[in-house]
Amino acid sequence: MTFGNTTIQHNKTRAPSAGADADGISSAMLGRVFALAGEKILGLEDSWDHRRGAPVFTIGGKYQARAWTQWTQGFEFGMALLAFDATGDKTLLAKATANIRRFMPAHVSHQGVHDHGFNNISTYGHWRRLMLEGKIPHHAAEMDMLELALKTSGAVQAMRWTSVPSAPAGAPLRRDSGYIYSFNGPHSLFSDTIRSLRSLVLAWQLGHSLQSENDVAVNLLARALQHGLTTARFNVYYGRGRDAYDTEPGRVAHESIFNVVDGRYRCPCSQQGYSPFTTWTRGLSWILLGFAEELEFLATLDQSTWRMIGPLVLPGRTAAAVRSVVTETFLRAAQATAAWYMKHSFADGMVYWDSGAPNIPRPIVYAGAAVDPWTAPEPIDSSAAAIAGQGFLRLANYLNKTQPAAARRYLAMAHRIAKALFSEPYLSTSKKHQGLILHSVYHRPNGWDYVPPGHNIPCGESSLWGDYHALELALLLHRGNIREKYVTFFN
Repeated sequence: MTFGNTTIQHNKTRAPSAGADADGISSAMLGRVFALAGEKILGLEDSWDHRRGAPVFTIGGKYQARAWTQWTQGFEFGMALLAFDATGDKTLLAKATANIRRFMPAHVSHQGVHDHGFNNISTYGHWRRLMLEGKIPHHAAEMDMLELALKTSGAVQAMRWTSVPSAPAGAPLRRDSGYIYSFNGPHSLFSDTIRSLRSLVLAWQLGHSLQSENDVAVNLLARALQHGLTTARFNVYYGRGRDAYDTEPGRVAHESIFNVVDGRYRCPCSQQGYSPFTTWTRGLSWILLGFAEELEFLATLDQSTWRMIGPLVLPGRTAAAVRSVVTETFLRAAQATAAWYMKHSFADGMVYWDSGAPNIPRPIVYAGAAVDPWTAPEPIDSSAAAIAGQGFLRLANYLNKTQPAAARRYLAMAHRIAKALFSEPYLSTSKKHQGLILHSVYHRPNGWDYVPPGHNIPCGESSLWGDYHALELALLLHRGNIREKYVTFFN
C-alpha cells in the first residue's frame, strides 16, 4: 500500500509512490474494522441520550459522558462519516448529517474551547469533502452551510489569542507572535491545540479572516503558523539543555505556561500527564500528527502566498526566509517526536500513557519487547498510538520524495501500529462493548479511568477520540489500498 506526495494540485488524484513499505494492511483486516465500527456507531446512536452531552469514554464497556467540555461530539458524528466513506452505508450518512445539523452549530461559535479542529473539521469538514469528491450529491445550499460553518469556526478559534515575543532572547518585550490558548485560560498553551490549526487554515483557504477591534482583519493562516512556531519552540524539547531535564530530543510538555502581562514563558506543565518533566504520550502524538498534516498543507503554498503572509508571521524577514523557518521548524518538531515515539514504543507500536509514570521499571528496553495491556505495570494508551499512527503515515507521505529512507521507516511504523490496533487485544469485537479500540486512557491524574475488578490499572476501555482516530487511520489505509484520493483536511 502506497501514497503519493501531497504537493500536487488540489482535486487531482495522487499517483502511487515508489519504494514504499510493502508490508501493508490487508483489505480484509480493514473491512473487519469498518464492519465493527458501523455496528458500534449505530448501536451507540440508538442507545445514547444526547441530553447527557457527548459520549466520552467507556466504563465497563458502556460509553459515559463527562461534563468538562464537549470536545468529543465531533468525533461521535465524524466516525459515521468516516465509516460511510469506506462502506457506502447510507444509514450512517443520514445519521451523521442529521446529528450535525442538530447538535454541531453550538460548536461552531463556541468561544470557550481550543477544540474547533476536533469538533468541526471532523464533521463539517468531512461532510464538505465527501461532497467535493462526488461521494454524495452536491447541493449548493448545503455547501454554503458547511463553508459558512468552517469559516466561522476558524475565526472563533483564532480569537483565543495570547501575544508573545517571536524572539524571546533578542526582543523579549516585542509581542509579535502568540498562541491559541487552552480552556485553562490565556496563560496556557496546550500541545493538543496543534490539531486545531486546521480550523484556521481551512477558513483562510475559504477566503475568510477574523475581523477584530476597529475592523482590523487578522490573517488566519498567519495566526496558525505563529501558533505552530510557538508550540514547536516551547512544547517540544530537542535535547539542547533548555532546562535540567532537557536531555532527550523529542520529549513533549503537555502545557506551557506564560506570564500574560508581558508574554514571557514561565515553565512547563501537564494537565493529563504524570509531570511537567515527563512525556504524556497522547500530547506527543498530537504534536506528531498536527505538524505532519500542516507540513502537507504548507507544501501546496506558492511563493506569492508566502510573500503575502511572510511579514505577518515573522516581521522583518523575507518571504523565502519565513518559508524556510516555518517549514524547517515544523519538520524538526515532527521528526523529533517521531524519533522519540519509535524509541519509547513496544514491538507492536504501543506506548505507556506517560513515559515517566512511576511504576514503569527502570531502566526499560522497549526495542523488541512485548507488553500485555491487561497486566502492564502502567496503563497502555491505545489512543496515543492511533493518533501517532496517522502522524507517521502523513509524515511518510510528506517526505516520500525528499527523504525516502525516513519515509519508509515512518510508513512501516504506521503499519505496525495499525496492525496492533486492528487486532485483538486492542480491537473490540464484543457486541456488549460499545467501544471500537480497547485500552485507551483518558485522565489518569484525575482518576477518571476505570479499573476493572481483578486489575491494578485502567484497561479494557475505549475513548471516542481513540475510536475516531483509529477509524481515520483505517480510512487512509483503505483508500490507499484501493487507489482512491489521499485525504487531507484541506482538499
